[in-house]
Amino acid sequence: MRDLVYYVATSIDGFIADVDGDFSAFPQDPATLAALFDRYPETCPTHARTALGVSGQSRRFDTVIMGYRTYEPALAAGLPGGAYPHLRQIIATHRSVPDTPNLAAISGDLPAHIARLKGQPGRDIWLCGGADLAAQLIDHIDEFQIKVNPVVLGSGIPLVSMSGPSVGFRLTGSELLPGGVALLTYRAR
Repeated sequence: MRDLVYYVATSIDGFIADVDGDFSAFPQDPATLAALFDRYPETCPTHARTALGVSGQSRRFDTVIMGYRTYEPALAAGLPGGAYPHLRQIIATHRSVPDTPNLAAISGDLPAHIARLKGQPGRDIWLCGGADLAAQLIDHIDEFQIKVNPVVLGSGIPLVSMSGPSVGFRLTGSELLPGGVALLTYRAR
């Protein structure tokens, strides 16, 4: 069975972006990026791989799932095939997406889609964002890998937009990365 891993950057106060979806306040220390892309080279957007010197093959993920707002910047940048065409990209949306290889849209019963996806052969599934999608899939998230950036945003898009009952996870790892970023790993109980 494949794991669904919410691998995401956040501020100290738990926001993945400001109220407008901008995450540029997060420090972009080259040493931090190198450490993260060494761990998971597949999480580097294709259009940035050459500039950042990322050439490694996928280590953990072969599929990425995201909401439309997370996918939208790729469209704005002229990348209708998405930022991660080297992965199977799944966009959770009711909108149409371009007909390109490795890009598909899902809607409706998202937990059922994810349960089927997790049962298919392959590597783990990267939940890239965002907060609403994470809330809808909370019972299917096997692991959180949270990159806690040394900045306080004060407000913005929370890590998970939940209003329902709490869900428990256990801390299984913590690591200090270059640039003062802490990588925290939590597994579902």
